[in-house]
Amino acid sequence: MPRTPSRWIVPLALVAALLAALPVRGAAEPASAPLAAADSARIDSALGFVTPPDSAHADSVRAGSLRRAAARPPRDYLAEADSSFGAASRAYAGQRVVVRLLGPIYGILMGLLLMFTGLSVRFRNIAEGLGHRRYVRVLVFFTLYSTTLFLLGLPLAWYEEFALEHQYGLSTQTLGGWFLDSLKGQVLSVVTVGVVPLLSLAWRAVERSPRRWWVWLAAGTLPVALVATLLEPVLLDPVFNKFTRLEDASLRTEILALGARAGIPARDVYQVDMSTRTRKLNAYVNGFGASQRVVLWDTTLHRMKRDEILFVMGHEMGHYVLNHVWKFLGLVAVGAFVVFGLAAAFTNGWMRAFAETWGVRDIGDLAVMPVLALSLTMATLLVMPVTNWASRQSEHEADVFGLEITRDNDAAARAFLMLAQDNRSDPSPPRWIEILLYDHPPLADRIRFALGYRPWEHGQPNRFYRPRTR
Repeated sequence: MPRTPSRWIVPLALVAALLAALPVRGAAEPASAPLAAADSARIDSALGFVTPPDSAHADSVRAGSLRRAAARPPRDYLAEADSSFGAASRAYAGQRVVVRLLGPIYGILMGLLLMFTGLSVRFRNIAEGLGHRRYVRVLVFFTLYSTTLFLLGLPLAWYEEFALEHQYGLSTQTLGGWFLDSLKGQVLSVVTVGVVPLLSLAWRAVERSPRRWWVWLAAGTLPVALVATLLEPVLLDPVFNKFTRLEDASLRTEILALGARAGIPARDVYQVDMSTRTRKLNAYVNGFGASQRVVLWDTTLHRMKRDEILFVMGHEMGHYVLNHVWKFLGLVAVGAFVVFGLAAAFTNGWMRAFAETWGVRDIGDLAVMPVLALSLTMATLLVMPVTNWASRQSEHEADVFGLEITRDNDAAARAFLMLAQDNRSDPSPPRWIEILLYDHPPLADRIRFALGYRPWEHGQPNRFYRPRTR
């Protein structure tokens, strides 16, 4: 799947914009440690198409790959994945599951804390005392509210993103570096949601249409999601990481040639300095149109072999060819009405039960914003199994495409094995964990499929990849 936006967009989706509908998962890798997600050099102009190799050369390359694979000694990749998932990796994966389940619950409890302690009402009074214009009131309230949540959430964020990763040897980031990233995320949330008047526009709908606000906000989801997806690669990701053109010129040429075979305009391939933060491996595609990028973590470049990287790129190209970015945006647009409808029902229930206790006037009261946020979180938790299932289907399709364009089953299996080992991922998680948390197929399933999918050996057509002709 195209990579989902980074953790700083969570306030945009859950709290402030109220237009971004489905909240986006954080930048931390999903439990399945995907190849994709789906985060500065300038965007290079499109170079057109690289001339594809003639069919005889392509057949020769594929035949050579198959001969090399046949010459390798047999390896039981599934057994290696299981054996690498030792006591330390099991402990890490288990704690990751607990933290990911606790995160939304913690957010809901923090929202209730602000309501029952009267802090939200105090923030509203301060905001109304500083200005009568909606824009000023909303900006002041959101700054106070989001900063308080940021501070209250620091202990859990520190444990999940810093302490746990260091405990199991996966992080290379200093405490100061981690805190600076967290602070950047908080500042960006205030700027993109409060200073840019997204929240002010959204709250206008809440004030003027207390019964149908959720319809208007759901309808505004798609344009906000489009703009966020377009701008993230070029304006927002570079705030956290350095993106450069892929340094390995020969590998870049091979990747662009692979893209030409897939029928993809030959925009450049980028690498990102994730080794300053983590030892994990990953790659992803994000953006669309002129901003679309295929990005390799430098950790992936350093650890994976060339044929493994080419399969990873084939997987990412599958997302492009199969229009997964657009399908994801379509899912967001439709799902927004479900999420906001549920959130409206939850909010109305909270208001009937506690409005007098909280001292809020009506749903258009700024002090109700934490209730809307926690209601959106509750609604999102309910639909997450469906969105995760859709994401897993897209990732499987990209795996199929990567195998069909490279025909290197062994490289694919080795790439998945390396993800399992280096990311301490559970290759075969319990089914309920997969349903609730995994937006990529479990790695054991991906290894098994990579080893067995060979339609070309039986004269059967490809499912997705269609070779281009001159």
